[in-house]
Amino acid sequence: MIASLVSPIREPQCGGAQSFLADLATGLAIRGHEVDVFAASGSEVEGARVVDVGIDSSTLHEFLYRAGAPPPLDPAPFVAAYARVFDALGGRTYDVVHNHAFDAPAIRCAVGIAAPVIHTLHLPPEGSVVDALRDASRAHHPPVVATVSRAQADAWRRFVKIDTVLRVGVATERIPWSATRGQGAVFAGRFSPEKGAVDAIAIARRAGMTIDLYGDAYDGGYAEREVHAAGGQPGVSVHSAVERAALWRVIGGAAAVLCPAGWDEPFGLVAAEAQACSTPVVAYRRGGLQDIIIDGVTGFLVAPGDVDAAASALCRVTELDRTGCRRHAEVHLDIEAVLDAHERVYRGILTSALATTHG
Repeated sequence: MIASLVSPIREPQCGGAQSFLADLATGLAIRGHEVDVFAASGSEVEGARVVDVGIDSSTLHEFLYRAGAPPPLDPAPFVAAYARVFDALGGRTYDVVHNHAFDAPAIRCAVGIAAPVIHTLHLPPEGSVVDALRDASRAHHPPVVATVSRAQADAWRRFVKIDTVLRVGVATERIPWSATRGQGAVFAGRFSPEKGAVDAIAIARRAGMTIDLYGDAYDGGYAEREVHAAGGQPGVSVHSAVERAALWRVIGGAAAVLCPAGWDEPFGLVAAEAQACSTPVVAYRRGGLQDIIIDGVTGFLVAPGDVDAAASALCRVTELDRTGCRRHAEVHLDIEAVLDAHERVYRGILTSALATTHG
């Protein structure tokens, strides 16, 4: 597995894609697969072997994804970093190479390697990645391309061929829950405009509810100007990101989790984790959030940007059955079914590769 190099894969994770990659690698290892994870220095993945080729993620900070922002003028350091990864990978033998790095250089570097390749897209369509995937599709052995939600697949299919949807999942058996009604609202995610921390504050204040925000200053200027500055307002508390086990306890004690995304969320891992904690979610109706929240059952979906509607919904979360939130997560969002799906895709890729080899 190839991770994005902009952050180590370790707690507290930089984002949902990093959290899921760690859970996926661990889950496959528990099932008996030998899993290597190529990642930035300092990464730790339980059960898997981390292959460290000496990439310091702090030197790649300018390549952190920022929705709508132009790419850095000089991509050379990013290209060189992934070239190092794939040079190291080329000296080993793998049945499947699964790339989770949402970066064009990773897709381009994967062209021509001996093992079958699958790319999972963890972000909305972006020009350089579209171009890289189109070029890769013309290779002698084109990769399999997957998205993490149906909504995301619909967005990407306007530009490239999507072969399958491989949804994200949560380890519900590890996540504590309670049917007891919680208190206050929680926002968890990186402090960058597309995640909607500012709207979350406005929604909670309009509903007359306290809010705790957990995250890191992914976008330093935005975080300081828009999020931390609001920390002095009545009922608004801003915290650094915490490890997921601690975050689950916080979420489980909340009345609701707010996900007022300012973009088409590819999946929405925090929303899935919230439901596993038995906590309803109030979110904007966009992206993958529409696939995982049952409106009126496990939370409420309102029109994007409608703070008033979201505040009204937040006042109604006590109407929802927290046990139903947990049950939905166990049946529809659990990682065991996601691991099954990945194994099916891996077997299909291997079968196809063997048929091509012996054909």
